[in-house]
Amino acid sequence: MQPLLDETRPKYPPRSRSRKKRKQPVCENTQRVSAASLASTLQLKQQKRELIYSLIALAMKLGLLLIGTASLVKLGIASHQRVGRYTELSSVLKVESANLVRLQDRFDRFFTIGGDQRLMDENDQWIAPNRIRIIWR
Repeated sequence: MQPLLDETRPKYPPRSRSRKKRKQPVCENTQRVSAASLASTLQLKQQKRELIYSLIALAMKLGLLLIGTASLVKLGIASHQRVGRYTELSSVLKVESANLVRLQDRFDRFFTIGGDQRLMDENDQWIAPNRIRIIWR
């Protein structure tokens, strides 16, 4: 008779060598990309990125150029206004200086010999004719 349990047999089934499962692609219909096409797509992405960076740099340069031009225009307008004001003030100063010199000469003549008589002769119409002179004491 045979024993009911075979003690010589292991209790668990023998472990067989397990194979590593390969990861299957997520999408089954994807094709293998060649190295040349991958390099060309990377190069196109790089060129697009460089184009975007160069456009950003160009926009910044144009902005700075616009700010500089506007500043120069404002500076030119302000300079023109200042020159105009200076010219106006210079002409007024010349007129007033000439007037001052004339009045200084006239004032100096009053303190020379006979200056009081000249003052009276210049101002003989202070009191209108046929008027009574009132002298306050």
